[in-house]
Amino acid sequence: MRQRGFSLVMAIFILVVLGLLGGYMMRLTGVQQATSIYALQGARAYQAARAGLEWAIARISNGGSCTEINTQTSLTFPDITGFAVTLTCTSSLYNEGNKTPVVYQINSLSQFGAYNSDDYVSRQLEVSMVMSN
Repeated sequence: MRQRGFSLVMAIFILVVLGLLGGYMMRLTGVQQATSIYALQGARAYQAARAGLEWAIARISNGGSCTEINTQTSLTFPDITGFAVTLTCTSSLYNEGNKTPVVYQINSLSQFGAYNSDDYVSRQLEVSMVMSN
């Protein structure tokens, strides 16, 4: 007695396994691309936040004040499009002997996209600087 049809069952099994494996590989490729895009957007958000800090530091170093920085609604940079940078600044005056240094606390928040959207990215940086008289 000869068995028939065993090759057909094995061929269908192999096709199903290969199809599932192909689907898994396609999904993995999509996840890798999304991860790479999020990493790139995160790096851009960091650079935008850093540019905002550097702008604020330059303003204060050239005689500016926290009031000038806080009134700036949102910064945008032409080389990093789509990112909005919000700056906040506080200053505190201290007495140390015959000097009165001012400590500035500057915060920079860079955001891309809407908060609950899939493409939302943000980075926040903060720096303290002392200016002495």
